[in-house]
Amino acid sequence: MAQVLEFIRVLVESIILSLGYPGIALVMFTENIFPPIPSEVVIPFAGFLVQRGEFSMLGVLVAASVGVLVGALVIYYIGVWADEPVIRGFVRRYGRWLFLSEDDVDRSMDFFDRYGEWVVFFGRLIPIIRSLISLPAGMNRMSLPRFLAFTALGSLIWNTVLGVAGYILGANWQRILEITDQYEKV
Repeated sequence: MAQVLEFIRVLVESIILSLGYPGIALVMFTENIFPPIPSEVVIPFAGFLVQRGEFSMLGVLVAASVGVLVGALVIYYIGVWADEPVIRGFVRRYGRWLFLSEDDVDRSMDFFDRYGEWVVFFGRLIPIIRSLISLPAGMNRMSLPRFLAFTALGSLIWNTVLGVAGYILGANWQRILEITDQYEKV
């Protein structure tokens, strides 16, 4: 797994360095669609580039937010279009390639049923759930303006924390992966 993360890190860095703000948006969009791409790599690196004067923090947060919202909308509308049997069939067939299982679907559905809109907000602060929570929101036909508001607020908090951490840690921004690994375990 360490080799996969290293490959992803190098790829993310090259996309951001080549494309700038649109690269951040593209990678964050992809992170929503393909959860194994961790925002814990993308945003701290961008924060490091802010420290070096190559980006502005506002630009990073706007680009990341646009990418997150567009990616979340794609998953939301998949949830609107598909019902639970379609989603389960897809996860059974292809989930292993996306590091998803039916248990992940069950957890996100249970969370959504119990906590409703707030799980969208807080779900944006939890790895893997961050991407999956859009699916039950769409399946449950959550109000689109409320979905976008809760998604934007939760994502903005997460991205700000990671961006500021990358800025503070500077060239040691990769240490954030170690720190968030501990957070994920909790």
